[in-house]
Amino acid sequence: MFKKIIRALKTADLGNPGKRILNGLLGVALVFGMVWLLIRTGYYGLMLFTVVPLGLGALTAHLIHATTLRQAAWAGAIANLVGSAALLAFGMEGAICMLMAWPLVLPLGALGGVLAYQHGRTSARGPGAAIFALLPIGALGWDFTARPDVFEVRSAIEIAASPEQVWKHVVTFPEIPEPSEWYFHTGLAYPKRARIVGSGAGAVRYCEFSTGPFVEPIEVWDEPRLLRFRVTESPAPMHEWSPYGEILPKHLHGYLVSKQGEFRLTPLAGGRTRLEGRSWYQHGLWPAGYWRVWSNAIIHRIHLRVMNHIKTLAEAEGAPALEPK
Repeated sequence: MFKKIIRALKTADLGNPGKRILNGLLGVALVFGMVWLLIRTGYYGLMLFTVVPLGLGALTAHLIHATTLRQAAWAGAIANLVGSAALLAFGMEGAICMLMAWPLVLPLGALGGVLAYQHGRTSARGPGAAIFALLPIGALGWDFTARPDVFEVRSAIEIAASPEQVWKHVVTFPEIPEPSEWYFHTGLAYPKRARIVGSGAGAVRYCEFSTGPFVEPIEVWDEPRLLRFRVTESPAPMHEWSPYGEILPKHLHGYLVSKQGEFRLTPLAGGRTRLEGRSWYQHGLWPAGYWRVWSNAIIHRIHLRVMNHIKTLAEAEGAPALEPK
């Protein structure tokens, strides 16, 4: 099918504006139909984030009949910029995910434009067109069969209080002040408070986020050294921004999944404590290496928000009271 489309575009009379416009509309409709299908079915993988940007960039550079390498690259990048804006305009995706995707899809769009330009300067009978046609097959094969890995994020701070003082604020803590960090005002979920039902292994901890609660059955209760828990329920990782108000793309549920977490307390000299937080999670987005950069950074900042709140509580409690005058 893709070979036929490429052959039809190659043999079109580019000097005829009507045919060029028709070819352009057909090509754009093909790309957006594919994107719509992938998003609707929930395949946020190599096809959506690599092959589609490459193909859209190549198609655009071909249709405008790019005459220089720079023109082809800019055409491919701008086509993906406009395409992502269209997803936002049609309510298919939110602004946050579009911004996160741009560092990946815009350079790929430029690369697609460059490849189309270079292929146009060589023989149309070469292997380039066949490779372009085989990319979707390979990408879809990966998307259908790939299974997400489990990633780990580790963060640590030092607290001027004993492990015994820190422990009780690890298990449960009151309302955290509203965040001042700009990134938590973009819609990203952030922790607000934690409570626990029961005590010891088998108790259930509820960490309330701005998007809902994490449900965390306790597996290891080694006071005041280690609190380890599974995560059996996770809320949405963000509130997506859209001109249409709240939207619920599929990647908000079941794609960034927390599996397990722990807090480890290590006594230090001078009555201080090293508090280390660790989270294990999966995400169903590819290329995994690219999206892991974003998810690791977000989880690390969530760790720090919680641990700095624990630090404030423990240090305030451990500070000596001022003698009355």
